[in-house]
Amino acid sequence: MAYTAPYIDDAGLHIPSYVDIRDDLVDQFKQIYGQDIYLENDSQDYQMISTFALKTYDTMQLLQIVYNNRSPKTAVGTALDSIVKLNGIARKAASYSTCVLTLTGDVGTVIAAGVAEDDAGNTWNLPENVAFTSSTIEVTAQCSAIGAIEASPGTITKITNPQKGWLSVTNTVPAVAGEPIETDEQLRYRQSISVAIPSQNMVNSTIAGIASVTGVTRYKVYDNDTNETDSNGIPGHSIAAVVEGGLDEDVAEQIYLRKGPGGGTYGTTSVTYINADGLPNIVRFFRPAYVPIDVTVTVKKNGTYTTAIADTIKNNVEQYINALDIGYDVLVTGILTAVAASITNVAQPEFSLQGITIGKDAGSLSMADIDILYNEVASVGTVTVTEVS
Repeated sequence: MAYTAPYIDDAGLHIPSYVDIRDDLVDQFKQIYGQDIYLENDSQDYQMISTFALKTYDTMQLLQIVYNNRSPKTAVGTALDSIVKLNGIARKAASYSTCVLTLTGDVGTVIAAGVAEDDAGNTWNLPENVAFTSSTIEVTAQCSAIGAIEASPGTITKITNPQKGWLSVTNTVPAVAGEPIETDEQLRYRQSISVAIPSQNMVNSTIAGIASVTGVTRYKVYDNDTNETDSNGIPGHSIAAVVEGGLDEDVAEQIYLRKGPGGGTYGTTSVTYINADGLPNIVRFFRPAYVPIDVTVTVKKNGTYTTAIADTIKNNVEQYINALDIGYDVLVTGILTAVAASITNVAQPEFSLQGITIGKDAGSLSMADIDILYNEVASVGTVTVTEVS
């Protein structure tokens, strides 16, 4: 291509390539000093032209970056931070892990500032002034250390600061690991749904508000605008939000601020939100229930089969299950696709698939799809690869 100066048209910004700039400078030199000037690769003049061309091309690339930083779809880094402010959002900082804890104690007991500890020595801070309205309650605690702190079920069992009336603590579900600072890709996606925050559709606004809460990873909002209880058990004229991660108070605030007036909220987690007028409002939502899925894959080993193939099959199956959103069923075809992705040579596959069975944890395995309820999410149970010759 011949050199052309930078220009903008309907297709966007166009800049010349390094080769175009270099070749144009060579032509200009020949016009100035004559066509017989020696400008081969080993000449000093050519080396100088190459340097000029490279510096000019660097400037062109900077021009391209500046142009791209005008749009949230192509902006990067601090430029993207500045643009999304126009939508009233900001990049999420690194977050803390959270975990739903089950507390037992005497009715009427109030824990001002409770702290629990897991088997690894990490401390988990309870919300302020937790009140036992019954002998067993559930609250969302936040890890004191920032980052992806893991806690398997049954590992947060120690009371760091014992108080009268607080008898025990445990976690029946795994912790939701904290997230690193939000990436450009994640921020772009959240910007795309953030335009729903001031929208006339209040469900979309509620979704956008929940998505903006620090620490929230997965979420679903169900709306029942009828007079009758729907098939999921959601009462009429109510919304049911299922939210993974984030603090209870932060999630409840976004739901209250964005739900429709007069509409109810439904769920097992209950938070009292004090509005601007100082009036208490009870906001309810769900924390997802985790359903461990066991998978058995039976393969016949071919000549190129190795133990590494079995590990790849397990990893692919686990990735498929972990990628499922709230309320998504576990499909045998999804497991099959994950297993098939483990084959590196389609012409000479490392194994022949003999069968796939799946089932809920501790249940019977079969070839049937597994139904996941609207407030549940599939998690990885035991994945077994059985090899036959």
